[in-house]
Amino acid sequence: MPFRLLKFGLEKEYSEPRMFRSPAELRDSYDVVIIGGGAHGLAAAHYLAAEHGIHDVAVLEQRYIGHGGTGRNTAIIRSNYLTEEGARFYQFSVDLYRDLARSLDFNLFYSERGHFTLAHTPASLRTQRWRAEVNKHLGIDSEVVGPEFIKKKIPEIDLNCGGHQPPIVGALFHPPGAIARHDAVAWAYARGADQGGAEIHQRTTVSDIEVVDGRVAGVHTDRGFIKTRKVISAVAGWTTSIQRMVGLRTPLVVHPLQAMVTEPFKPWLDAIVVSASLHTYVSQSSRGELVTGASLDPYELISMRSTLDFAEGLAGHMLDLFPFLGDVKVLRQWAGLCDMTPDFSPIMGTTPIEGFYIDAGWGTWGFKASPVCGYTMAHTVATGEDHPLIRAFNVSRFGAFDLVGEKGAASVGH
Repeated sequence: MPFRLLKFGLEKEYSEPRMFRSPAELRDSYDVVIIGGGAHGLAAAHYLAAEHGIHDVAVLEQRYIGHGGTGRNTAIIRSNYLTEEGARFYQFSVDLYRDLARSLDFNLFYSERGHFTLAHTPASLRTQRWRAEVNKHLGIDSEVVGPEFIKKKIPEIDLNCGGHQPPIVGALFHPPGAIARHDAVAWAYARGADQGGAEIHQRTTVSDIEVVDGRVAGVHTDRGFIKTRKVISAVAGWTTSIQRMVGLRTPLVVHPLQAMVTEPFKPWLDAIVVSASLHTYVSQSSRGELVTGASLDPYELISMRSTLDFAEGLAGHMLDLFPFLGDVKVLRQWAGLCDMTPDFSPIMGTTPIEGFYIDAGWGTWGFKASPVCGYTMAHTVATGEDHPLIRAFNVSRFGAFDLVGEKGAASVGH
C-alpha cells in the first residue's frame, strides 16, 4: 500500500485537497450556464476560461459529475470516420486527447492500442477501403489489412468465428485508436473548469429555461432562478427534455445502449476489436478487465436498466471471436442513453433561439469527442458563431436536407 494512501486513511481530518469546489449557494446571475456535468459540459467550461477568458460560468448537474454518458461508455477513442466533416472533427479531438494529461496535469490512463474494424464480407471490406482512402486523404493513419496481419496482432482471435458466422476477411486498422479512463477525463475537466473560475453545482435540477422575444433570459432550477443570456445544453440522452423548454424541435430519438465488464485477468488483448457483423466491440482495460458492448437496443426508451438477453447475445458473439473466454466471469453490466440523429452525426452550435447552444446527438460516440466538443462549443459561445469544425453539424441541416451521413462508420458505435 502506498504510504501516502495509508497516511490519508489514518488522518482524522482529511488533508487531501478537493478536486473542485462545491459552492453552497447559486448566485442569481452568470454570464454562461451549462446544463450537464459530463465531460462535454465540463470541457466547455474549462475552455471558456482557458481560451476565451470567460470565467463567470455555472455548470448545473442533476446528479453528480459523470453520472450520464461520460461514466457509462466504453472509453474508446478514434478518428477513422467516413465523411470529411466527421473525420476532421474527431481527429482534432484525438490531437487534444494526446496532450490532455499534460495540459490538465491529470493522469487519464490514455493508452494507444490500435483499432481494428473487422470485415466479414466483401461488401464490408469495400466499405473499409472507402473509409481508409478518406482517412489517408485527410492525413489520418488508417489502412486495410488482411487476416494474416490481424492474426499476428491478435493471436487469440478465431478468424473463422467458430463456424457460426462469416469468417474474417480483413479489417480497417487505425493505429491511433486508444482508450482512456472516462472518470479521469470528467474529473480532470472539472478541476480545470474550477481553476478557471467556473462553479460546479451538483444535485441541481433545471426545470425550465425562460425565453423572452426569442432570446434566452434565464434558467429555472430547484434552487432558484438564474439570470443569464447564454445557455449550453450538454445533456446527451436527456436533450429532448431540455429542447422542449425553449420550443426547439430536432429529429433526436433516444435508445438504450448496454455494455458489460468481465473479471480482471492477465493482459492479452493489446488492440481494440470491433465487428459490425457481430455487433460487438471489446478492449482490455489497464486493470485487466474486458470491457465489451454491442449495438443499440432496438426500441426507443428512456431507461438505464440492463437486460439478460443482452448479456446472453453479447457473450455468444464474444465466444465466436475468442472461444477460450467461455469460463470468464462477467462482473457487471449497465446501460446508458443514446440520443440518435438520422445521419449518425451530432447536433452542435447555435440554434434559432438566441443564446441557446446545443451539444447533442451523440449516440454512441460522445466520449471520444469530449475535448473537441468543449473546445468548439466554447468558441461558439464566445464568438456567437459556429466554430468551422462544427458548422456542418448545425441543427439547420435537417431542414435543408444537407445531412452528414456517418452510419457507415458509426453504426456499431465504436
